[in-house]
Amino acid sequence: MTYDRLHIPVLLEPVLTAINPRPGQTIVDCTTGLGGHASALLRKVSPGGRLIGIDFDPANLELARPRLEEVLRVSPGGAFELFQNNFAALPTVLRQAGVEHVDAVLADVGVASTQIDNPERGFSYRHKGPLDMRMDPTRGQPASALVNRLSERELSQAFLDLGDETDALAIAAAIVEYRKSQPIENTQQLTAIVCRARDFTLQRAAGAKLHPAARTFQALRILVNRELANLDRLLAVLPDVLRPGGIAAIISFHSGEDRRVKDAFRDGLRAGIYQDASDDPIIADEAEQRSNARARSAKLRWARRA
Repeated sequence: MTYDRLHIPVLLEPVLTAINPRPGQTIVDCTTGLGGHASALLRKVSPGGRLIGIDFDPANLELARPRLEEVLRVSPGGAFELFQNNFAALPTVLRQAGVEHVDAVLADVGVASTQIDNPERGFSYRHKGPLDMRMDPTRGQPASALVNRLSERELSQAFLDLGDETDALAIAAAIVEYRKSQPIENTQQLTAIVCRARDFTLQRAAGAKLHPAARTFQALRILVNRELANLDRLLAVLPDVLRPGGIAAIISFHSGEDRRVKDAFRDGLRAGIYQDASDDPIIADEAEQRSNARARSAKLRWARRA
């Protein structure tokens, strides 16, 4: 199918093992994306079950819908609903869906492949496009507004904290120097600035295993979309929406995200909110890492509601 070429859900089998979806259950996919995880979950809860899908990006939901409809044609008896919203608003979405508690909640807090591959979205350091990076293009400020406004100190701190970028100081200084003569408006400009700051030619950068601009772009994306604050909110409301014995499963791609998930599940376990939780993050095996580069940095953690 076209969808399979566009997007391969990371850690799918470990997710299914952790959640153990069964017919009749109600499960939320907080980051529906193109429907990779959601379609597998919907198949498992049918017949009699329900999948509630959330995504901040309306374009993702348009692509996910036919995939989920196909699942119901093959495995009838289930149901799904899609909501365009931030996963931080999970309680609001559940009220709209007429649901109080659910059996499982999944969140894959990375970025969808279609968002990266579309130059007009501004996520890609490999293709020229407007420096946007907003998950919902109708809300908030684009990345260009931040790189042209934030101070050198604010930029370097963001690149270090949100991208684990060891050359954060040099990159921030290069951005501030460049924008003295002209604004930074597209991805090509920013990629060139970062590469020069890190002593990479564009040709050498294109062949690098990890592109020298990857961490800078990641940090800006997280900053633009307030991803850490939204993740904190999701982690705070999870115990309120899970049934006793319900499972929360979170896939993260950055140390700051994983640390938040680890701490929230550990603290919940100590407080008796959760009765069980994964000891260590679950990572992709060698075969998955070879077949899906995105899986190399993915970490899955889960917790079971007391």
